Amino acid sequence: MGFEQLASLRDELAKQAAAEKSVIRQKKVEASVKKGGKVDALLAIIGLLQKTFPLAFPKKPAPKVPLKIGIHKDILEQAERLGTDKNDLRKAIKAWCWGNRYWDCLTEDAVRVDLDGNAAGQVTKADTEQAKKLKAGRRKQSETVAALPAEGD
Repeated sequence: MGFEQLASLRDELAKQAAAEKSVIRQKKVEASVKKGGKVDALLAIIGLLQKTFPLAFPKKPAPKVPLKIGIHKDILEQAERLGTDKNDLRKAIKAWCWGNRYWDCLTEDAVRVDLDGNAAGQVTKADTEQAKKLKAGRRKQSETVAALPAEGD
């Protein structure tokens, strides 16, 4: 067997492995939906994003990084390759970007990243102010809930 034949065989095997991996990922997501519901499915999709795009979706304890404006479009284009429903991807992106850890990374002039971790813009002063308002609103909401009398009081 020549080198050309070995190279084409290697490429063919790599394609098969990628296809099998996609099917396995989809089955895992479907199994978690059946098993534990929406939260588990959301976590499974976020885990898939972390595995596929580690520079854009770092795992704890690493801090989150500001994402490129419109990155959701790039991710949705990858839905078929990821073997995931577009609506589920939207929910996962929203969950990722809707929290204190993400808002903390939105500091003025911080570099935004694309799916490959390449620079794709900067965080503006308006972005930073919006993140601060969102955090303050959540904090105020938490304080209001904590101040409510408990049932039975």
